[in-house]
Amino acid sequence: MTFSLLSASEQCRPKLKRPHILLILADDMGYSDIGCFGGEIHTPNLDQLAKNGLRFTHFHNQARCCPSRASLLTGLYPHQAGFGHMTEDRNLVGYRGDLNRNCVTIAEVLKQAGYSTYMCGKWHLTKYLNPDQPQLNWPKQRGFDRFYGTITGACSYFEPTTLTIDNKRIEPEAESYYYTGAITDWALKYIREHDYHRPFFLYVAYTAPHWPLHAFEEDIEKYKGRYDIGWDKLRQERYKRMIELGIIDPKWKLTTRDSRVPPWEEAPHKEWQARRMEVYAAQAEHMDKGVGQIIKELEKKGELENTLIFFLSDNGGCAEEITESWFNWLLHGQDQVAREFTREGRRVRFGNFPHIFPGPANTYASYGIPWANASNTPFRLYKHWVHQGGIATPLIVHWPARIKTPGELRHQPGHLIDIMATCVDVAQASYPQSYNGESIQPYEGLSLVPTFDHKPLDREAIYFEHEGNRAVISGEWKLVARGKDGPWELYNLDEDRTETQDLAPKYPQKVKQLAQMWYEWARRTHVLPWPWNGT
Repeated sequence: MTFSLLSASEQCRPKLKRPHILLILADDMGYSDIGCFGGEIHTPNLDQLAKNGLRFTHFHNQARCCPSRASLLTGLYPHQAGFGHMTEDRNLVGYRGDLNRNCVTIAEVLKQAGYSTYMCGKWHLTKYLNPDQPQLNWPKQRGFDRFYGTITGACSYFEPTTLTIDNKRIEPEAESYYYTGAITDWALKYIREHDYHRPFFLYVAYTAPHWPLHAFEEDIEKYKGRYDIGWDKLRQERYKRMIELGIIDPKWKLTTRDSRVPPWEEAPHKEWQARRMEVYAAQAEHMDKGVGQIIKELEKKGELENTLIFFLSDNGGCAEEITESWFNWLLHGQDQVAREFTREGRRVRFGNFPHIFPGPANTYASYGIPWANASNTPFRLYKHWVHQGGIATPLIVHWPARIKTPGELRHQPGHLIDIMATCVDVAQASYPQSYNGESIQPYEGLSLVPTFDHKPLDREAIYFEHEGNRAVISGEWKLVARGKDGPWELYNLDEDRTETQDLAPKYPQKVKQLAQMWYEWARRTHVLPWPWNGT
């Protein structure tokens, strides 16, 4: 994609020393889904970004939507921002379900540094979803000049709930409406209308490929038959490609299939199972198409060279199976994630049932355990857990004006907290000690800029907790546990990043050392006390 002809106003535009910053977040996307990380899903635009930028193979999120978004935007561990869990208030400092006043967002910091700030897509950082409720933690009140998107966390792609422009609730109007495309359209609108005498920060938070499985039939048709090979063969194919791409070390074993999942040869309802993954892939490809449109517009404006672009996911693939037990929450829960009828009056059919083929607006399903297991190849476990399947995310960084070795890989361990630090660094911004009369916690992350030149990041450790699942990564070691009462497991990530050989019995002193580090961190960052059974 090249554009050599610029308008007269664009040719006379002053060259900015500080970059524009474009932060693109996928939702519930597995580590190996996109092409440049080993996936078969058609993602040519993300692949091109990777070819012209850097891929970070050891980057981490916080295992779930709200905590990851809080960490991403504040540079803090989620509990420090009040988001140790989701949007419910558990009456503990780290678990309020709303951003607290002792944190600032990237938008708030960059706005004070002279940036215009825009957001489109999923917010999911407040317990107050309606315009007649407090809006202190809506995007406009947390630093964004303009906002288009949803306040809640999940919704129909054809008729999203809580759709909002700035602080005003709206409804999708066009019959051809599709949320992924609308997010892209608003990103393009912001880029076209921006005053290029100043830099911008644009946060594009897609909901794709999060459930429900909704896509246009023509997009789904592209994948017809692609997943008839089943999840076992798919995992093997991805594993092989990941080794060829250098994403993973061949000494890291492919984890065994989830014990709840039958071999593909024995799986019932194969046509329906394959359809689930076909729709998921279509959702991801539509997102990639949007990324391509945004890149093309930046190039057309002559601004791509000096735009720092991040692309990553908020957690690993999601194994949640939508069953009858979900129906009351989907329709009547405080999160407002579903409607009972489509705009045409058709009743929505909820659930992962073989007689309901997903894709249309009157269905509401997920791709479930088997395909999430494939999405997270080569790792085990999923969204919610802090084993690698839950917290490993692809990260693509693209900035032609600064990155001089395009196409390379970076293996330095990183975390969402590093995005704030990087933005402050490149924007030459001042991170505040106080904001709106409140003291502000220092950000926890490190700038990724040194890694552009292959320099290491000087950090002791990175930490995780979600629903009692907990972990610490320090050097080559990872200590991790499932649930508040689960025993500690110890892995050498240099030798075994797929976590197949628990070394805790062999190295009890290392377990003790890392556990002590985790507990000290947990007390400092408001992880403890936690709400899990009152402990």
